[in-house]
Amino acid sequence: MLEQDQVAQSLAPRNAEVIVLETHQRAEQATYDILRECLAQITANMAVVQGLPDPEGPHQLRVGLRRLRTAFTALWTVLDSPEMMRLGQEARWFGKEVGRLRDIEVVKNEIVPREAEAHPEQPGFPAIADKLRRDVTKRREDLRQLLAEGRSQAFLIDLSRFVETRGWHVTEDLDQAGELAIPLRKFARKALTKTWKKVRKRGRGIENLNAEQRHELRKALKKLRYTVEFFSSLYPAKEAQRFGKRLKKLQQLCGNVNDAAMVAATFSEKGMLSDTDPKSQRAIGCMIGANKVRAEFVWRESRDHWRRLKKIQLFWK
Repeated sequence: MLEQDQVAQSLAPRNAEVIVLETHQRAEQATYDILRECLAQITANMAVVQGLPDPEGPHQLRVGLRRLRTAFTALWTVLDSPEMMRLGQEARWFGKEVGRLRDIEVVKNEIVPREAEAHPEQPGFPAIADKLRRDVTKRREDLRQLLAEGRSQAFLIDLSRFVETRGWHVTEDLDQAGELAIPLRKFARKALTKTWKKVRKRGRGIENLNAEQRHELRKALKKLRYTVEFFSSLYPAKEAQRFGKRLKKLQQLCGNVNDAAMVAATFSEKGMLSDTDPKSQRAIGCMIGANKVRAEFVWRESRDHWRRLKKIQLFWK
């Protein structure tokens, strides 16, 4: 028992760490360094989810999986291969499974307490909180079981092999060999420009974007932020940080907009709460309505930040 406690005490959620790249490097070394960091974050937080109830564990695990998929997209010209495609699909599946726990923990730990405090006239919130606690426990156990099963373990082993043996190498692919030898600043500029263009496309006509299009813009912003983080050490810190802060603020605002959709999705699930509990149903209706109103207010602020971001100097140009 003591040994198990010592192991648990040594576990801690692992955030993404700064990847220190050098301008004299080639694309080959940067590709390895970026993927190795993504792998380290995923591996560490898989252990945290299995060993701790800390909600930051699932959050950082999902972040690691998203960063991996972003790396696959940003580094596509050197990584493109059947194995990369397969690992990307597995990371997508895995991320959705982790998200089932992460989303309900956000609702339980952040949104419900906020709305309960804002609407003390609604007596149904304690029952909602109690039901969410039980559901979080069940989803955590389901995820832990999934992490111990063959598909999750095979994904981790195959990803480790792909990274450590540089499994993206195709000996006879001369185009890939040329890309791997590109000076790193040139390679980074191509990746950042490509990702930025996708964001600009998603944000076109921002005043008229529907809920699904707003969600796609949010995902594109997140990918851009991760790509910026991958390569920011190559550029003057002040310029990269200025762009990164603007981008992070806009991404956070878009995330707040997404809360309304997450709340509605959480409480539309069958069996979430009994239809015979009118107090809880009224509290749920109040919560969904309040988050919709908040989302529209925040979206207006997001549009202003988007316009400012478009005008900022791109530090990689």
